[in-house]
Amino acid sequence: MHTSPDGTEVVATRSDAEALASPPLLILDEVTAFFDKHGLGSGPLSWTSIGDGQSNITYRIRRGAEDFVLRRGPRPPLPRSTHDMVREARIQQLLRGQGVPVPEILAICEDESVLGVPFYVMAYLDGLVITNTIPPNLSSMEERRATSAAVVDALVRIHSVDVSSGDLASFGRPEGYLQRQVARFSGLWDVNTTRSLPEVARIGSWLADNVPESSAAAVLHGDYRPGNLMFAPQSPARVIAVLDWEMSAVGDPLADLGYLTATYSEPGSASTPLELTGVTRHPGYYTRADVIEAYRQRMDLNLDALPWYQALALWKASIFCEAIYTRWLKGERPHDLVFGPSLEAGVPQLLRAAAGFAGLAPAPL
Repeated sequence: MHTSPDGTEVVATRSDAEALASPPLLILDEVTAFFDKHGLGSGPLSWTSIGDGQSNITYRIRRGAEDFVLRRGPRPPLPRSTHDMVREARIQQLLRGQGVPVPEILAICEDESVLGVPFYVMAYLDGLVITNTIPPNLSSMEERRATSAAVVDALVRIHSVDVSSGDLASFGRPEGYLQRQVARFSGLWDVNTTRSLPEVARIGSWLADNVPESSAAAVLHGDYRPGNLMFAPQSPARVIAVLDWEMSAVGDPLADLGYLTATYSEPGSASTPLELTGVTRHPGYYTRADVIEAYRQRMDLNLDALPWYQALALWKASIFCEAIYTRWLKGERPHDLVFGPSLEAGVPQLLRAAAGFAGLAPAPL
């Protein structure tokens, strides 16, 4: 049995789970039975958590000589719309059929009686996620540039998938997507904060008053950044999987480009809580302008309004980061010694950056 900061995380049997006040995240006999049913390996399971578990939770499961990845939502109760594992798995299945590099989905469990929430199992991939360390095999100037080019190439492949008909068309309503985003996040601020930051309303009003006309509809990843890409471990640099599709939708593709470029680290760029792949500050990687130009050359889209999308990205980020900060203040993240407390200053940093993209004068101190 393994104990996490949030309570018992993994137990051996259903009876062990029923004896707990808070449900575990994995019940090994239930997972074993599910794997048996779907022909996924044989023998006892071993497991290791992957990632920080701040949102949906991912485990590497080893069974015999085979490795798998199990992904599930956090403990209930949680809004289904933000942790819909079935939807997340199915959009990857559809995109894989269209040639987008995503993990192979091996099985989906919609039965909440198994682990308390739906989950899915995907193939394990041996690759690299690039954050703050340059991989030795991709460290030459040529490979750094190729790494950047691969980031743009994968985004172009996603945005080039036809969503005008078929199953992908049902994953969102592109008409009014931007207006809905502004309205939805405007309504989330007051319920997620304990402090007054007037910049949120000021930027939100500017966004609402200046919504651009979408020129295309595409699959949106929703959190597209280098840290959500898995690269092949050997050169040449290439993306073997785009990960973490929990925020995917069908809408305006410039929302993804705006998020990628607004959060992109380059020499001299201001640090924010969303700087998650700092290696691109080093020589050889694309600058923000390089990313935009590479995308422009591949996609026949007018990018004149891109600063609006960049402001939207950071404004939304400030709101969901404020929710994390409020949880930390309330003692709901007792073992978070770094990220939560950093958001006292981090959220205002995001708002200042958003205002900059919006062309708004700095707020008076």
